[in-house]
Amino acid sequence: MAQLRLALAQVNATVGDLPGNAALVREWTARAAAEGAHLVAFPEMALTGYPVEDLALRTSFVDASRAALTHLAAQLAADGHGELPVVVGYLDRAAPGTLDTDPQRELPQNCAAVLHRGEVVARYAKHHLPTYGVFDEARVFAPGHDLAVVRVRGVDVALAICEDIWQEGGPVSMAREAGAELLLVLNGSPYERDKDDVRLELATRRARQAECVLAYLNLVGGQDELVFDGDSIVVSPDGSVLARGPQFEQDLLVVDLDVAPSTFDPSDVTEGVTFTSVSEEPAEPYAARPAPCAERLDPVGEVYEALVLGLRDYVRKNGMRSVVLGLSGGIDSALVAAVACDALGAENVHGVSMPSAYSSEHSKDDAADLADRTGLHYRVQAIKPMVEAFLGELGLTGVAEENLQARCRGVILMGLSNEEGHLTLATGNKSELAVGYSTIYGDSVGGFAPLKDVPKSLVWQLSTWRNEEAQRHGETMPIPPNSITKPPSAELRPGQVDQDSLPPYDVLDAILERYVSGAQGRAQLIEAGFEADVVDKVVSLVDRAEWKRRQFAPGPKISALAFGRDRRLPITSRWREQDS
Repeated sequence: MAQLRLALAQVNATVGDLPGNAALVREWTARAAAEGAHLVAFPEMALTGYPVEDLALRTSFVDASRAALTHLAAQLAADGHGELPVVVGYLDRAAPGTLDTDPQRELPQNCAAVLHRGEVVARYAKHHLPTYGVFDEARVFAPGHDLAVVRVRGVDVALAICEDIWQEGGPVSMAREAGAELLLVLNGSPYERDKDDVRLELATRRARQAECVLAYLNLVGGQDELVFDGDSIVVSPDGSVLARGPQFEQDLLVVDLDVAPSTFDPSDVTEGVTFTSVSEEPAEPYAARPAPCAERLDPVGEVYEALVLGLRDYVRKNGMRSVVLGLSGGIDSALVAAVACDALGAENVHGVSMPSAYSSEHSKDDAADLADRTGLHYRVQAIKPMVEAFLGELGLTGVAEENLQARCRGVILMGLSNEEGHLTLATGNKSELAVGYSTIYGDSVGGFAPLKDVPKSLVWQLSTWRNEEAQRHGETMPIPPNSITKPPSAELRPGQVDQDSLPPYDVLDAILERYVSGAQGRAQLIEAGFEADVVDKVVSLVDRAEWKRRQFAPGPKISALAFGRDRRLPITSRWREQDS
């Protein structure tokens, strides 16, 4: 058997920060070298950050990525790590003639490179370019066609990038035919609820098909609306788990592999395979370490950690330090405040209670209680004088008066944002966003919406989970229990509760899951047991609220189908489900 100590650097890269990402590679390569690694790998496009979207179409950015890669190879050698092969994802371009339809056009490519002794010694371009969900890679990248196999310490390592193993055939089959002992897959796979189990099943199946060890290395960190959760996996050829990295944390996953000696004959390279020998001599025999296998978070806890990481990185990577939000005393703003305090520290969170003439005493008390529990900055700014001034000038009534209250609150928050330099957080949830149950330019104002992809039913689960987690650690529960148990209300008129306008949230969320995520029509929803009048009301609300959703702030994606790039529907449309 041949031995190989593999280090998987599950790191948090920033899109466009080439110097910072290169420094990250150098730092974690040094850690891998200190652990005695024979090979260290970094995730998909770690040098440029991921996804780069239309930045890939800028010649200047592609040139900068290529130059940064060459410079990084030299820096690693200067650091004393030239003998340690480093696999890193980056942005390159295809050679002229790659596209049959436009032979002279040079398109960018999503690539991985092997750096050794100060040089770029091997290169691999991603074969399969996803165009579903949030991905538009076929729009900006040219596909690769060859498989790169690199021999390290006598072990043949085949490279692949993310989508390459989600599709049948391709690099997986080629790796088996080439006799690779390790299939190393660099990934930028965004978090979704329960996706870790899907990834594990995929890695297990592909390892069996490739008949070799498979190492699945994933990014970690937030990028706009995406959250990358790490959760890197190494599986044996029979599909058993050898090691697993933590979720939502940077980590160096070091795994000692025992694999069969290489049988690949470099003189008999098959078509479509490029072979590079980095080191022929096997590693000196050593005592293998037990491989780490990080404990999985529970299903609700992992969503909470995704929200925390998504908010933290959105603030940090955009050069901000603090946030401001309205505290109504309700469950949504309480949960957002708790997430913000966990992400940024309570000293960087500013909460504002903005009571109106209709605000209940318990809501005011609950907002103050939350501030006491979390330690965030807290102030009270009554909106009654502002509302009366507008009403005196405009004479608004009914819904217009209700919306005016929300818009006065929005003006206050944005004013404080401008004056004090905070990012304003919108506190609306996915259920409200789906049916348009919010005031545009009112409670919808904000630069980031932590609950944008969180249904109301899950808001309660997350709040309960966070309080229980605090109790388990002997800490103060951050969310007032009354905010969790009382009926939700916008408090824009006397005695108002959400269920005056909407079905119960458990019913609403069940319909939304089928209609929005499952794309089921009216007939299917009624067949599933929902009342026809409730279905008609909900789907009508959803269809008519597209214009509001299009203007809503970004927020972390935690489901298979989030509002935004996942779901692209026209604003102007006369199609209505109840007309079918």
